[in-house]
Amino acid sequence: MRTLRKNEAKARLAAGKHVIALEGLNHADTVERLGPMNPHAVWFEGEHNLVSPPNIADLTRAADLAGTTSIVRVNRVEEGIIYQALDLGAQGVAVPHVDTREDAETVVRAAKFSPLGKRGMYGSRQGLGDPEFFTKANDETLIVVFIEDVIALDNLDEILKVDHIDVFLVGPGDMSQSMGHLGEPFHPEVTRALEDAVKQIVSAGRIPGTVGNHSNVARYMELGARFFLTSPLEWIDTGYQDLRARVGATR
Repeated sequence: MRTLRKNEAKARLAAGKHVIALEGLNHADTVERLGPMNPHAVWFEGEHNLVSPPNIADLTRAADLAGTTSIVRVNRVEEGIIYQALDLGAQGVAVPHVDTREDAETVVRAAKFSPLGKRGMYGSRQGLGDPEFFTKANDETLIVVFIEDVIALDNLDEILKVDHIDVFLVGPGDMSQSMGHLGEPFHPEVTRALEDAVKQIVSAGRIPGTVGNHSNVARYMELGARFFLTSPLEWIDTGYQDLRARVGATR
């Protein structure tokens, strides 16, 4: 008898460990090739990228083969869109622009079955062959909400009161726009606002996350962030530029 696959990223967070999720992946072959790296999670971008319901099943299936947690970012706070991603095989869902307590409650209601929520009763691909799927799913579903607007900062105390959310991820890109610093995600005022939000999340006993890179990860770890979203493109760029410099130095 098949059993529901354990959500390794969620287990790491529960154990007090960090999670690094790789974003920017929209092809199953790429996910499969990354498998030997043992990534904590792979992130399928459905808000800004080509990921949509027709290919979520194949992408998450590749994540299953690689033994890594699959997370799909949907494009808005809407119940049907949220649980559709889970039904198609995602082990976790990320939701942008969660600006109010009501938004956060909607996310939980959509992602969790009764008694925690009202996720539509339909068998997920993850649960095929497991007669106990509906009783296990709530424990294995990862929820990430984005705090990326000024209004979300204003409402953060109330948002943090909503249970069953695993990660509160502060997003610099949209926050810079919301704060009037369009295209300046590392503006000092934006950075200060995000760092203050991380401190507030930690003080509430919840788990903060952010977009991580070589320049900021140490600082955010110091503040208590434990979930980092990063793009392999940064590594490719760094590695290519390093090799190019080494080749140039020998000529």
